[in-house]
Amino acid sequence: MNRLSRKIMTLFAPAAATLLLFAAVASAHVTVAPAQSSTGAWETYTLKVPSEKDVATVQVDLRIPAGAEFKQYEATPGWDVTIEGNKVSWIANGEGIKAGQFQRFYFTAKNPDTAGDIAWDAYQHYADGSLVQWSGEAGTESPHSITSIVQASGGDEHSHGSSDNGMSMEEHNAIMESENNSTSVNPMVYIALGISLLAFLIATISILRGRKE
Repeated sequence: MNRLSRKIMTLFAPAAATLLLFAAVASAHVTVAPAQSSTGAWETYTLKVPSEKDVATVQVDLRIPAGAEFKQYEATPGWDVTIEGNKVSWIANGEGIKAGQFQRFYFTAKNPDTAGDIAWDAYQHYADGSLVQWSGEAGTESPHSITSIVQASGGDEHSHGSSDNGMSMEEHNAIMESENNSTSVNPMVYIALGISLLAFLIATISILRGRKE
């Protein structure tokens, strides 16, 4: 029995490693939250940027989607902000986002007046000069973040972050709690899980058949 268990674990280990690798890649994207808002709302968005390489992230460019209007941003220590048309750039004036770290940037934008999905294309610059373009479709290696704009009910147009004085700490905490409690998972995780379980099942059946023979 111990021999059989060792064989199963030997075959299962690569599948488990594959699953963990896919999960890590799927969760380390540049994202914009929330994933849903209402038409015409002044929404306070959170741009979350993880540094995936062994060098620091020193600049992040975000393209404001068509129909949305960039309104204001919260100053972030260690970062300068430039605005050119629909491009908003956060540029490090210090060490940037080191390997294994992430940074949140907060800004307010007015949503489009019509319902539909809007895509946030982001461009992540590293200290070694490399660039990662988060502008692909869902399911690709570097997908852009999507916010679904739904039709607002009466009186909801300014329900999110519409104060001219910027975002309060209470709003920050609410956003961070919402992100931490989010149950959305990249489809790649489910695909990797299915492949790993299937490989484990086939390996187990093969071993059991071999013992019977």
